[in-house]
Amino acid sequence: MTTIAVSGSHGLIGSALVRALEARGDVVRRLGRDAAATRGIDSVDAVVNLAGENIFQRWTPSARRRIRDSRVSTTGAIADAIAAAPRKPRVLLSGSAIGIYGNRGDEVLDEASALGDDFLASVCKDWEAATQPAEQTGVRVVHLRTGIVLARGGGALGKMLLPFRLGLGGRLGSGRQWTSWISLPDHVNAMLFLLDTVTAAGSANLVAPEPVRNSEFARTLGRTVHRPAALPVPAFALKLALGTMAEDTVLASQRVTPRKLDQWGFRYEHRRIDVALSAIVS
Repeated sequence: MTTIAVSGSHGLIGSALVRALEARGDVVRRLGRDAAATRGIDSVDAVVNLAGENIFQRWTPSARRRIRDSRVSTTGAIADAIAAAPRKPRVLLSGSAIGIYGNRGDEVLDEASALGDDFLASVCKDWEAATQPAEQTGVRVVHLRTGIVLARGGGALGKMLLPFRLGLGGRLGSGRQWTSWISLPDHVNAMLFLLDTVTAAGSANLVAPEPVRNSEFARTLGRTVHRPAALPVPAFALKLALGTMAEDTVLASQRVTPRKLDQWGFRYEHRRIDVALSAIVS
């Protein structure tokens, strides 16, 4: 019987992961942010660290601190607890994001690509570095560089469905920015795969193999819900409403490929955006 500690277990991804772990017979130990450093780490076989403040909010100075601390401080506390544990877990899967690459236009990005230097990239770099105490004790560490996770009940797609169903959807800004996405089932299956694949270590892009431009994403979602997607949201409106968060997220272009997952032999259920949206929305 395998015991796995999970932080961020009540979020969109974490709750789906817990269901999948329990369905295959694993014992799940949920970790809270405030207790992660001192309780729940000892005598587990694996740790999955998914805790983090929602980035989709206006990035005021206080919001920036919460976004950074909820990732970096929590991850550091978990890594320190692992390092101090008499019986250490075999593996730590720790959250990260493709925001680590910054806004890169049409450049094709994989795990060996240079990293960005904006706010989100700096958070992700510190987030990944915070796992070092665990890694230095010999624990296998995988950084989950996650793209946009598509799920019916939450996340970005959950917010988009109603306006698109009302015929009010469309591209964001120019629509030329690349969107690197992954379905929630594939994200969960990738985490299970990485838990079980003892040769998997380091950074891993959790994205589908076929990123799309935002305009194509909008057209495909419109077709899926049988509505036109002809009402673009101007970039200036997004910047006015969301500030720099819009520039670093919904307007940023990140054409990311899952080179390592492909090399390690992971098999996707949803490789194409039309297949993914049809499965999720219908």
